[in-house]
Amino acid sequence: CDHVPMSLTATTSSDEEDDSDSSTKPIRSEKKKNPASLFQTGGDPPKEKKSKKKVPPKGAESEEETPETLQKNSNKKGKAKKSKKKEERPPSPVIEVDNLEEFVLQPAPQGVTVKCRVTRDKKGMDRGLYPTYYLHLDNDKKVFLLAGRKRKKSKTSNYLISIDPTDLSRGGENFIGKLRSNLMGTRFTVFDNGANPDRANADWSNVRQELSAVVYETNVLGFKGPRKMTVIIPGMNADCERVPIRPRNDNDGLLMRWQNRNMDNVIELHNKAPVWNDETQSYVLNFHGRVTHASVKNFQIVHSSDPDYIVMQFGRVADDAFTMDYNYPLCAVQAFAIALSSFDGKLACE
Repeated sequence: CDHVPMSLTATTSSDEEDDSDSSTKPIRSEKKKNPASLFQTGGDPPKEKKSKKKVPPKGAESEEETPETLQKNSNKKGKAKKSKKKEERPPSPVIEVDNLEEFVLQPAPQGVTVKCRVTRDKKGMDRGLYPTYYLHLDNDKKVFLLAGRKRKKSKTSNYLISIDPTDLSRGGENFIGKLRSNLMGTRFTVFDNGANPDRANADWSNVRQELSAVVYETNVLGFKGPRKMTVIIPGMNADCERVPIRPRNDNDGLLMRWQNRNMDNVIELHNKAPVWNDETQSYVLNFHGRVTHASVKNFQIVHSSDPDYIVMQFGRVADDAFTMDYNYPLCAVQAFAIALSSFDGKLACE
């Protein structure tokens, strides 16, 4: 795998003051551990009783900061941009997208980071209330992958995801998935474009799959300090394919399984805790040149058993532009939907 172990250093500052780096050295040499094994859960539908590979995240997120240090986080916009000149954003490896619908639902190839760019378009009469988000490969061809937009008449936040940048309708054939939040706007579920369980066929094969779920926790300062995210995804089977999770009712989805610690075929991921940087007076993560603007929306998602394997990272590079990179086992729809959840109004404090 060509993942780069991410030592925790400034989003936007140089690496010299990173005293945490020594702790990442031993991990680097033990590359033998194949990150793919972290996500394998067996998965023999329908009797899904395979061994639990998951490690409950023991203090993976134990960033008990005191309120005094936390306050300084609030988005130091453009803070410490100085010594990033040397790290140009590396382009994405060559990725062929022959069949878009297939590609966006397929896990990233093992050992390849799929590098993308998200742009936010606030034009139109809604003045930014319902912007459209576009996902492109971050390479020379800037291949379009997905578009997403919040539905207007929904009681909860509900984003449609489409493989056509001009057709964001629920009924269209380009509808590929959706992201739905709870009433509080703190929990989100990502579905593919299958049917509602009410319209199931006899063998249930047409019913929508849950692709991931995201849980946001606030901290003592509400949304001002570093956010905590838990991402729940289906596990992968021995053929490195996603185990289908097709809930028959609301009590059987990823969120309920996670809440009840019924983790068969379910993987729990977290955002990597940022570290406080005295020089920039902000919380920082090392995005290796892929992120240039400080923002509470910047995050990296990892498995607690291998925090150096970045499953996904997302961060701001301009007012309405963000980079979004994802690795196996995520697919583009999962990663894009997780990114969309971070824009949601109730979470946004920017």
